[in-house]
Amino acid sequence: MTTKILIVTGDAAESLEVLYPYQRLLEEGYEVHIAAPARKKLQFVVHDFEPGFDTYTEKPGYTWQADMAFSEVEPGAYAAIVIPGGRAPEYLRNDPELRKILKAFFDSDKPVAQICHGPLLTAATGGLEGRRVTSYPALELDMQAAGASFQDVAAVVDGSLVSSRAWPDHPVWMREFLKVLRATAPVT
Repeated sequence: MTTKILIVTGDAAESLEVLYPYQRLLEEGYEVHIAAPARKKLQFVVHDFEPGFDTYTEKPGYTWQADMAFSEVEPGAYAAIVIPGGRAPEYLRNDPELRKILKAFFDSDKPVAQICHGPLLTAATGGLEGRRVTSYPALELDMQAAGASFQDVAAVVDGSLVSSRAWPDHPVWMREFLKVLRATAPVT
């Protein structure tokens, strides 16, 4: 039986933050499923920086079919979870089904990889209290309000929680996540 990894996301997720871990985990030999509020074609976005702008810009990105709805997820069937950023976490944190899924991963101390705005989801479950994390730097105050110690570095490993700032940090983030994953949930 292949070890399964869950990615939770929705419309307006950052394309690279969904597809890079998806492909990297497949390459490693894991079975990867994408869950969203509903089984549907998701519209991802591309965040980039333009000269003269105070913040990032957003453009339409790739589309991708969700494998399942949050209501269909059995957390016990998955060895780890990946939480991409983009705008999706801003509204997904209000989804009670998703909060139940995330709580199950934290309660079981299973590996959790979060990036960019993804920590807004774990903050909504109380999963960041007393933890060391990073996120998109603009969320520093949100991370502190959630009880976390914020560090503005490429990746932070706190036990089974691996966080990162944004897609430019992918190589460091996935390298650290894979160390945790190989130790706790090797490919079978």
